Amino acid sequence: MDANGIRLNKYLSEAGICSRREADRLIETGKVKIDGQAAVPGQKVLPGQSVTVKGRSVSAAKGETGHKAEPVFLAVHKPRGVVCTTSDKDRAPNIVDLVHYPVRIYPIGRLDKESEGLILMTNQGDLVNKIMRSGNAHEKEYLVKVNRPVTDDFIRKMRKGVTLSELDVTTKPCFAEKAGEKAFRIVLTQGLNRQIRRMCTQLGFEVRMLKRMRIMNIELGDLKPGAYRELSRREYHQMKESLKSSTSLSYQEQKKEKSDGRKIK
Repeated sequence: MDANGIRLNKYLSEAGICSRREADRLIETGKVKIDGQAAVPGQKVLPGQSVTVKGRSVSAAKGETGHKAEPVFLAVHKPRGVVCTTSDKDRAPNIVDLVHYPVRIYPIGRLDKESEGLILMTNQGDLVNKIMRSGNAHEKEYLVKVNRPVTDDFIRKMRKGVTLSELDVTTKPCFAEKAGEKAFRIVLTQGLNRQIRRMCTQLGFEVRMLKRMRIMNIELGDLKPGAYRELSRREYHQMKESLKSSTSLSYQEQKKEKSDGRKIK
């Protein structure tokens, strides 16, 4: 570990406990302690300090048992009604409990409760952050069914970008095409909250079914709802190759790295 320490959310991510975003939530709710004291957001872990999450000891780049964790990367078909969180606050079944994998893993990003389809799960924190950062522009493809016929004008507007007044943002240009009378496919490189549903609502359509079919080079294929599979060696290496030029840092962390004169990674 660097003598100057490592940010706590990164420490937990590299330990395979959760993503940085989920780590921040755990810290904010007082479930993370450093040397027995409740940690605070943005705090660093210094060499020799002990870290616990919900009373369990954690070591950077190691699993919860204290031994170096073997890499795990799964493609999971999340069914409707399941939430993509490791929090114990939501009463709905969560994706971690659904998969019930023998090693501690967590989801990369989210699909809302009403949506289904592909989600990736892993214990590799750095890869999680590189895939999740919207600035890295990694593709995610969806099949969407709506309540009325899809028109050429609707597809044109989706491709151009839709202004979402409640978020005060216009979505980025994207690929979209008809996939049936009341269905379309769309490929996004950003991940705004409930983005596709908001875009459809803005254009006067209601989403009846939303299924994620692909993340980068990983496809859902014929995986059944609730089932999972390990990524093939080819899939894993193709994904790693695509992530080579990606950063795992947030925009604010990138600014700090640049101001400190350090290399972004």
